[in-house]
Amino acid sequence: MAKKDDYHDFKNVEASHQYIVPEATPEGPYGSPIHKDTPVENKSTPWEKDQREYSAFNYNDKDQHAHQPRKYPSHHPTHDE
Repeated sequence: MAKKDDYHDFKNVEASHQYIVPEATPEGPYGSPIHKDTPVENKSTPWEKDQREYSAFNYNDKDQHAHQPRKYPSHHPTHDE
Protein backbone atom coordinates (compact mmCIF):
# COMPACT_ATOMS: atom_id res chain seq x y z
CA MET A 1 0.00 0.00 0.00
CA ALA A 2 1.36 3.33 -1.01
CA LYS A 3 -1.10 5.34 1.03
CA LYS A 4 -1.97 4.57 4.63
CA ASP A 5 -5.72 4.44 5.18
CA ASP A 6 -7.16 6.48 8.01
CA TYR A 7 -8.58 4.34 10.79
CA HIS A 8 -12.19 5.00 11.73
CA ASP A 9 -14.09 3.16 14.40
CA PHE A 10 -17.76 2.27 14.17
CA LYS A 11 -20.09 5.26 14.36
CA ASN A 12 -21.58 4.23 17.71
CA VAL A 13 -18.12 3.74 19.24
CA GLU A 14 -17.02 7.19 18.08
CA ALA A 15 -20.21 8.69 19.49
CA SER A 16 -19.63 7.00 22.85
CA HIS A 17 -16.34 8.90 23.14
CA GLN A 18 -18.05 12.22 22.41
CA TYR A 19 -20.94 11.92 24.86
CA ILE A 20 -20.57 11.67 28.61
CA VAL A 21 -23.20 9.87 30.64
CA PRO A 22 -24.46 11.79 33.67
CA GLU A 23 -24.01 10.11 37.01
CA ALA A 24 -27.18 9.02 38.79
CA THR A 25 -26.09 10.52 42.11
CA PRO A 26 -22.95 12.63 41.53
CA GLU A 27 -23.07 14.07 45.02
CA GLY A 28 -23.25 10.65 46.69
CA PRO A 29 -26.12 8.87 48.41
CA TYR A 30 -29.08 10.87 49.68
CA GLY A 31 -28.24 12.74 52.88
CA SER A 32 -24.51 12.13 52.62
CA PRO A 33 -22.48 14.74 54.57
CA ILE A 34 -19.46 14.24 52.27
CA HIS A 35 -18.77 17.34 50.13
CA LYS A 36 -22.09 18.91 51.13
CA ASP A 37 -20.70 22.44 50.70
CA THR A 38 -18.98 21.89 47.33
CA PRO A 39 -20.80 22.29 44.01
CA VAL A 40 -21.57 19.19 41.97
CA GLU A 41 -19.31 18.74 38.95
CA ASN A 42 -20.33 16.76 35.89
CA LYS A 43 -16.83 15.66 34.97
CA SER A 44 -13.59 14.93 36.77
CA THR A 45 -11.35 15.11 33.68
CA PRO A 46 -10.86 17.99 31.22
CA TRP A 47 -13.29 18.31 28.33
CA GLU A 48 -12.07 16.87 25.03
CA LYS A 49 -12.83 18.19 21.54
CA ASP A 50 -16.49 17.65 20.47
CA GLN A 51 -17.36 16.14 23.85
CA ARG A 52 -20.77 16.94 25.33
CA GLU A 53 -23.45 15.65 27.66
CA TYR A 54 -26.54 13.71 26.72
CA SER A 55 -29.69 15.78 26.94
CA ALA A 56 -32.81 14.34 28.53
CA PHE A 57 -34.88 16.44 26.14
CA ASN A 58 -33.48 15.05 22.90
CA TYR A 59 -33.58 11.81 20.90
CA ASN A 60 -30.89 9.27 21.77
CA ASP A 61 -30.59 8.14 18.15
CA LYS A 62 -31.09 11.19 15.95
CA ASP A 63 -30.46 9.25 12.72
CA GLN A 64 -33.49 7.10 13.39
CA HIS A 65 -35.72 10.18 13.69
CA ALA A 66 -34.09 12.34 11.02
CA HIS A 67 -36.33 14.15 8.55
CA GLN A 68 -39.55 12.99 10.20
CA PRO A 69 -42.15 15.67 10.88
CA ARG A 70 -43.67 16.18 14.30
CA LYS A 71 -47.01 14.51 14.93
CA TYR A 72 -48.54 17.78 16.09
CA PRO A 73 -48.09 20.90 13.95
CA SER A 74 -47.78 23.28 16.91
CA HIS A 75 -44.71 21.52 18.38
CA HIS A 76 -41.24 23.00 18.01
CA PRO A 77 -39.02 21.90 15.07
CA THR A 78 -36.85 18.79 15.37
CA HIS A 79 -33.56 20.66 14.70
CA ASP A 80 -32.47 18.21 12.00
CA GLU A 81 -28.95 18.82 10.82
